[in-house]
Amino acid sequence: MKRRDFLTTTALGATALAVNGCHRAEEKSEDGSVAIKKTKKVTLKLATSWPAHFPIMGTGVDNFAKRCFELSGGSLEIKVYAKNILVPALQVFDATSAAQIDAFHSGVYYWKGKNSAFSIFGGMPLGLTSEEMITWMKFGGGYDLWREMYGKFNLYPLIGGTTGPQMGGWFKKEINSLADLKGLKMRIPGLGGEVMKKLGVNPVLLPAGEIYTSLERGTIDATEWVGPALDSMMGFAKAAPYYYTGWHEPGSILEITFNKTRWEKLSAEHQAIITAASEEMTSTMLQEFRYENAKALQVLPENVQIKTFPKEMMDAAKVALDEVLKVESNKSDDFKRVLESYQKFVKLNKPWDDISTKNFLEIRG
Repeated sequence: MKRRDFLTTTALGATALAVNGCHRAEEKSEDGSVAIKKTKKVTLKLATSWPAHFPIMGTGVDNFAKRCFELSGGSLEIKVYAKNILVPALQVFDATSAAQIDAFHSGVYYWKGKNSAFSIFGGMPLGLTSEEMITWMKFGGGYDLWREMYGKFNLYPLIGGTTGPQMGGWFKKEINSLADLKGLKMRIPGLGGEVMKKLGVNPVLLPAGEIYTSLERGTIDATEWVGPALDSMMGFAKAAPYYYTGWHEPGSILEITFNKTRWEKLSAEHQAIITAASEEMTSTMLQEFRYENAKALQVLPENVQIKTFPKEMMDAAKVALDEVLKVESNKSDDFKRVLESYQKFVKLNKPWDDISTKNFLEIRG
């Protein structure tokens, strides 16, 4: 065979493998010849806590599934189901644990009722930024603890995105003092909700699709969500014009979590593809949030007033956070272990952050 014909035939053969959704796995037989094995196609069902194709978070999962399909040559198909299609938005954890579905995408702090330590993996009020959180998870021991504790629920978690710094929320009335918080009903999850509770707020946990209606009808008086891009889309400004800067979620982590038994049955190649695609989704989501929030901030409705919480409130929030962390540590050994790991990284990271990022931002002005 001529060299040109050989190269053409080889290229066509590789294309055929990709089209057929098969991996090219070489295996030598006894006579030394090479046989090509086809990888069996795998289909997984993944449910989210978001509406179908919800911007950034939902589309991030859509793209994750697409990348898994592309990187596997079509042998790994992840079918994404929006909230309430297979299971309700806040039941995806239980459904995956029970193997009713294979995986889910959601926010880690939604499951603090299962184990209070989970709220730390989701993000800490007045704590680490997204970059710092991911660094702690990957290099400071956070991932190992997360997987150990999720393993008790037959789950295997991966970081599935991050929001960057979030805003402090939309309020129907202006907050001028700590007293103005007393008795307010606010949609706010995780440790931020526990801190606000100590400040006199009644925290409420609601999925995305129920927030605006609850705010409009007065079922709640305030809500936090994410940032200008998604908040504007949700229409919160129509019901609550006071928009406060953030403190409770400086670097929230989202998750893409698999049924552990199902995960362990996947090939090493499929596991590697999923892991790589989740890393890509996380970085892309953070970048997209920054870009879209920057754009949306410029076109907020005229009635919106951007505010900063009074110093009295933030001083009280710091004290309340310390109290919450002490109480939860005394109640749960898991919480204590995760908090110790988190704080160990904070102690390591802060001196470097102070002379690098913080110092630069102050110089830049």
